[in-house]
Amino acid sequence: MRRLCFLLAALLTMTLAFAQDQDTTQVDARVDQQASVQDFDPYAATEKYLNTMTAEQKAKSDSYFEGGYWLILWDLLYGLAVAWIFMSKGLSQRLKSIATKAKNVNVQNFIYVALYFIAAYVLSYPLNIYENFFREHQYDLSNLSFGGWMGEEFKGLLVSIILGSLLTVGIYSAIRRLKENWWKWAGGFSFVILFFLILIAPVFISPLFNTYTPLTDETVKEAILSMARANSVPVDNVYQFDASKQSDRISANVSGIGNTIRISLNDNLLNRCTPEEVKAVMGHELGHYVLNHVYESLVYFTVIIFIGFGFVHWSFKKVVARWGGNWSSKEIGDIATFPLFVALFSVYFVLARPAINSIIRTNEQEADVFGLNASREPDGFASVAMKLSEYRKINPGPLEEILLFDHPSGRTRVLTAMKWKAENLKKRR
Repeated sequence: MRRLCFLLAALLTMTLAFAQDQDTTQVDARVDQQASVQDFDPYAATEKYLNTMTAEQKAKSDSYFEGGYWLILWDLLYGLAVAWIFMSKGLSQRLKSIATKAKNVNVQNFIYVALYFIAAYVLSYPLNIYENFFREHQYDLSNLSFGGWMGEEFKGLLVSIILGSLLTVGIYSAIRRLKENWWKWAGGFSFVILFFLILIAPVFISPLFNTYTPLTDETVKEAILSMARANSVPVDNVYQFDASKQSDRISANVSGIGNTIRISLNDNLLNRCTPEEVKAVMGHELGHYVLNHVYESLVYFTVIIFIGFGFVHWSFKKVVARWGGNWSSKEIGDIATFPLFVALFSVYFVLARPAINSIIRTNEQEADVFGLNASREPDGFASVAMKLSEYRKINPGPLEEILLFDHPSGRTRVLTAMKWKAENLKKRR
């Protein structure tokens, strides 16, 4: 949750692109590259990969990732404080008084939400700039200057205003017309919104932040398209984008639906990885498409959002009765209570985080196995997985991984690759 004012919009603008982020250190000319079938131990091979991290690198990675656990809590508390300012200090009513100068109620709600996003962004700015600019530079995970970062923030704010305002107008129309049953229809409507956003994101949203061009390396392009054809993925081109302007993180995705489906990989993947590693990553990404993870996740996230609206409906009156004695607006259908609506959704989203993480992590694990079978590059996948150590704790405890990881840990991924390698070595006997 990056900041409270974007939470509702962010939930409904998930593009489900399943990016894979990694980095490459050549590991002793590939771990056990020439090992015999009898001698190859996947657990020993995994430890050999993990031991390529220095103690300093591991401490830095663990510090960054574990600090993120606390930021989940601080984001929530800070967001609740912002909501309290809106509701208790009359700020929400002042925004509503500006919006009601328009005659149409839907236009009023659109204006209010647009103003709310701007005001909430300003109030949330101190935590936002620490979390997403200074902290990223502290851990050497951002290449953006302050001006570049603010430019991307402005684009993100603009997208949130447009999409968030339109979505909120629809939700409040449902509240006015359907009364107590609004949350049921709003939950169903979220499926349509998510589908639409996944459809348009590769064409209209992603290019706002990066420049996408056809991949120029014909050798890499043909290797990827060959895997796509072999697995019935209907694409005839591969795109690259300039993620290096933002960070050194590696990512790729198969995004979109129908005519907007496209394979994209960033320039960091091309510049920092070997052909075997690129192939391993792209096999994973193709797996998301072949295994229908986009559609599966659409259903899962629709259910999660549906329950979230139910939670807001159930808890709204209880919160107003307990803390809203001096609020001038107390009805859920009043747009002036929108800050409370978002705050309650924030609480729900934090509570639902382990379930959301498990859904994504399971899909990622399935795509890992698919990618190994498609690319047949276990060492390429293992060495790429080690690059997650730059910003993701590589060897968490079992419960920690279940509750707090939205991808398999580095150790899990390396072990998966080494087990695959061991079993396929046996088949060659």
